[in-house]
Amino acid sequence: MHFICLFRALLIVFFLFFISPTFARQADTSGRPTPFLLVSGAADVYYRYDPARTASNALTSFTRSENLVELNTAQIKLEHRTSLIDMVADLAAGPRQNEYAGTDKGIAKFIRQLYISYSPLAWLKFTGGTWATHLCYESPDASANRNYSMSYLFSNDPFSHMGIKAEVSLGSHGFMVGVANPCNYRAIPDSGRCNKNIIAQYSYTVGDRLKISLNYQGGRDIVDNRSHQYDVVFTAKISSLFSLGWNATVQRSSMAVEKYQISRSWYGSAVYVNYDPKKWLGVTVRTEYFNDKQGVCLPAPASVLETTLSANLKAWNFTVIPEFRIDHADNPIFFHASGSPATTAGSFLLAAVFSF
Repeated sequence: MHFICLFRALLIVFFLFFISPTFARQADTSGRPTPFLLVSGAADVYYRYDPARTASNALTSFTRSENLVELNTAQIKLEHRTSLIDMVADLAAGPRQNEYAGTDKGIAKFIRQLYISYSPLAWLKFTGGTWATHLCYESPDASANRNYSMSYLFSNDPFSHMGIKAEVSLGSHGFMVGVANPCNYRAIPDSGRCNKNIIAQYSYTVGDRLKISLNYQGGRDIVDNRSHQYDVVFTAKISSLFSLGWNATVQRSSMAVEKYQISRSWYGSAVYVNYDPKKWLGVTVRTEYFNDKQGVCLPAPASVLETTLSANLKAWNFTVIPEFRIDHADNPIFFHASGSPATTAGSFLLAAVFSF
């Protein structure tokens, strides 16, 4: 036993003093400044009006108010880079962050992302910590989206993962696999089970013209319910004026209390058409179909067709987003101004996003 411990210690010393410097020299060929500190941030505010005058018609994330001006997020992101190690501390506060953080408490409520990456080779990277999910076309950061309101797909996807992952880049091909806590849990409550989920991604990229990502996450949650989610994201730049995005997802789940005898699922697809006639003007139309006929996510079993038209008016680091949105369901999951059930909900939104 002592010999085994000594042998392990010698392996560690050999790696630190002989192998690591070799890896460092290989990683230095990336040409990144060493060390390098990048500071960025953003803030966003919005006003949303629903003719029905009810906030309960907002069934997607981050824009759940009605007839109010809301300061949604203030965010600061610090990235420290060296030839071998990167560190990212992404901190935020506001209603958007409160919803994103979910069950987190105390100072952890302000953490959007916090992770350390180690790159022993130019094509290999290991990451540990918490980061935004790899699923879905949309981002939790308002500054990274052209539509300000969120899709049903994003709102019912995981927001974040906490764990470790390995990423491999081989030319146009990318691979990622990792082990993480149940989705959206950075800390497991005392009453929950600390199960582990598998996350994975394969991506294929052709310059800035085309990217395809095949994504997966699955496992058991803190009460042993099972879920598996398969997701595909496609982006393409057609010309200097037009670009397209497409996202499709299906999730299947079963409950421990039912001894996994019943399987439930939801699925959907969203298409994004982007038009940029001027440097200061962009227009995006999102059309989304979301099917939750088994009542997993929505207030009642239904399928929803959602269409959102957003303009992006840009000046320096400032973007103003006027947005019109209509949601139509085949079951009355919305409400009229009188309080009676409705199958259609509409809204107007005006947002302002500043980023640096």
